[in-house]
Amino acid sequence: MKDGSLRAVLMVNSINFNLKSQMEKESILNSYKNFLNSISFPLQIVLQSRVLDLDDYLDKLKKAHQAQRNELLQLQTKEYMSFIQDLIGIANIMSKTFYIVIPYNPSTQPQQGLFARLFGHKPITPAGRFKEAKEEVLNRSNLVANGLSPLGLNSILLNTEELIDLFYTTYNPDVARRQKLFNVSRVDADIITSLNNQKNQE
Repeated sequence: MKDGSLRAVLMVNSINFNLKSQMEKESILNSYKNFLNSISFPLQIVLQSRVLDLDDYLDKLKKAHQAQRNELLQLQTKEYMSFIQDLIGIANIMSKTFYIVIPYNPSTQPQQGLFARLFGHKPITPAGRFKEAKEEVLNRSNLVANGLSPLGLNSILLNTEELIDLFYTTYNPDVARRQKLFNVSRVDADIITSLNNQKNQE
């Protein structure tokens, strides 16, 4: 972030609480209370609803249809593709995704020394405390993931490419449906290489 703080984002699956028995509900609530009491930093829980994108799924069905040699299976695949396309046209099928944003701000962490107390802390820099701060935010992410596990919630830490895709679809929902995001990893590598070349020339 611009102020030198860091964020990690976990994508978390969901459970259907209403389908649980009363004993299971109480167990989940108690585990959730224990989880909240075990952390000493704030969390942001984000629920994102978006129209379900089935384009990739339809492409796979199309390839399977073309590669199918059995005429009956080929016909059934074609009819299934038509059913999915009609279903998408009739109703907007929504998917819900849950995220947990985990912050870490080194400038708010207590440090010893009169100078640090008087003049505060400088934002972290890549050459300074970035590695230390990154390890701390990853430790917090592991703590959150382990705390959610007893609730039956699995989580995964989003990498750079997945974060870019998340921000792209979040801030450009209409465009994202029509225009797929390019290959982030390849373009990102080219940009980094270009910046490094410019820096070396300077």
